[in-house]
Amino acid sequence: MSSKKILAFDLGTGGNKASLFDADGICLESSFVPYDTVYPRSAWHEQRPEDWWKAVVQSTQKVLSRRRGEVGNIECISISGHSLGAVPLDARGKLLRESTPIWSDTRSEDEVKEFFRIRDERSWYMRTGNGFPPACYTLFKILWYRNNEPEMFRRVAQIIGTKDYINYRLTGNICTDYSYASGSGVYDLQSWEYDADLIEASGLPRRIFPDLVPSTQVVGELRPEAAREFGLSRNVKVISGGVDNSCMALGAGNIAEGRLYTSLGSSAWIAVSTKEPILDPEQRPFVFAHVIPEMFTSAVSIFAAGSSLKWVQNNLCANLIAQAEEQGRDPYDLMMQVAACSPIGSRNLMFNPSLAGGTSQEESPHIRGAFAGLELGHRQEDVIRACLEGIALNLGAVIDLLKGRGGMDASEMIMVGGGSKSPLWLQIFADVYEMDVLKTNVDQDAGSLGAAALGAVGCGLWRDFHRIEELHWVQERYRPIPEHVTRYRILRPAFEALRISQANLGEMLHTM
Repeated sequence: MSSKKILAFDLGTGGNKASLFDADGICLESSFVPYDTVYPRSAWHEQRPEDWWKAVVQSTQKVLSRRRGEVGNIECISISGHSLGAVPLDARGKLLRESTPIWSDTRSEDEVKEFFRIRDERSWYMRTGNGFPPACYTLFKILWYRNNEPEMFRRVAQIIGTKDYINYRLTGNICTDYSYASGSGVYDLQSWEYDADLIEASGLPRRIFPDLVPSTQVVGELRPEAAREFGLSRNVKVISGGVDNSCMALGAGNIAEGRLYTSLGSSAWIAVSTKEPILDPEQRPFVFAHVIPEMFTSAVSIFAAGSSLKWVQNNLCANLIAQAEEQGRDPYDLMMQVAACSPIGSRNLMFNPSLAGGTSQEESPHIRGAFAGLELGHRQEDVIRACLEGIALNLGAVIDLLKGRGGMDASEMIMVGGGSKSPLWLQIFADVYEMDVLKTNVDQDAGSLGAAALGAVGCGLWRDFHRIEELHWVQERYRPIPEHVTRYRILRPAFEALRISQANLGEMLHTM
C-alpha cells in the first residue's frame, strides 16, 4: 500500500472539516472547526472569508497534531466548498469585503428584475440549470456589488467562490472548476463553458469570472506562508476540487446513471446523477455540472434543514443543552431521545422548515417557517419531533420531481450528512419517502470523500473514480413501516396546505 496521503477539506455552511485519507480512500483522522453566519439585514446571509481560512488552518493543525508521522507523506490537498460564493479580489489579490454573501443570500432581487427585463428567465434557466431563486446565484450578487457598492466594485479584478478563495490562499493562483462555475449564473451546461451572450447581457467584463479547469487539475503547490501555517512541505500539490453538491454526489457513490442520495446538513437536497441535466422550467430542479466529466447532478432542496433543527435547539431546548453539558453528551442525541416520546404526527403539530426562505419548488421565495396547530397540551417532545417530520415531509413533497427521470432507482435512498446519525430521523424519512433508507459507513464523510477522490485521481493515486464503490457498505437499512406510511399519507394534505398558506403569508409580509 502506498504511504501517500490526501488532505481533504469540506468547507461547508457551518464550518470546515479537515480529513486525512490514505491512498485507498480510508479516512484516518478528521477535525471540524465551525464559523458563524451573520444576518445583518433581512435576506442578507454573510460569512467572513478570513474565518474560512482560520477554520481550514486550525482544523488541519488539529488533524496533523494527532498524525505527526504522516506530515511528510501528504501528497495533495483537495477541497469541496459551499456553492454560489462571491468573494471580490483586487488586482493584487486583496480581499475587498470583510464579509461576503453566501449561497442563501437573496439581497439582489432588484438586480434579478433588471436582468430579466432584457433576458427571458425561462431560457436562462434552461441554459444554466440554475433552479434556486435567481437572487442566490453569483451573477446577481456581483450586479448587487456594482449597483450598491460602486467604489468597491471599481477595484474588483475577479470574483471567486468559497473553495477557490482557499485555493488562492494556498497557492496564489486563481481559477475555478466546471462544477463551481455552473452556479455562476452565466454558465452553459451543455457547452461546459461560460456563456458569452449572458456575460454581455450582464454588462460585466469577462475577466471578472475565473478561468475554468477540471476538478482534478493541480492548480499549484503551497505558497511559503501557507506551508508554514500548515507545517507542510511546499511541494504539496493543491487540486482544484469542486462544489459541495457535486463532491458529495461523488462521495455518496453517484458515479453512474440514476444514482440517488439525500444530503441532510444545514440545508438538504435530494440529487440524482445523470448524463443529461434534468431540467423543468416550471418546477426548476437545480443542476450543477458533476465533478465527473460529462455528467450532471440534478436536485431538489430545502434551504433550512439542520439549521432549522439548530434553531429549535438554540431557542427551545435550553434545558437539553444544559443537561448535555452536565453529562458530556451531544445535545442532538438528547433531542432525539426526547422526540421519540412523541407519537407519529407529533400530536397534529406541524412544522414548515422554510426559515431561510423558499427554493424554486416552493410557491414563493419569500415563504417563511412556522409551527402550526399548536395547542396548550403540546410539549417539548412534540415540538422537536414536528421539526424532524416537517423537514422530511418538505423533502418528500419535492422528491416526485425527480422520480421516473434519468433512470432513477426509486426503491432506496442513501442518506449522508450530519442528520444521518439519527436512527429516529432515518426511520421518519423511510416512512415519508416510502423507500428503504440506507446508512452507509461513509455517512457524514461524503463531501470529504468526494474531495479526497478528486485529489487521488488528480495526483495519480487512482486511475478513475470506481474505487468509491468499494468504500461503501451498508450499516443500517430502514424500511418503511406500513402503519407509519399510512399516517404520513394522511398528514400530507395538511402539510401541503401549510406550505401554501406560509407562501401566501410570506408574500404579504415581504411587501410590508
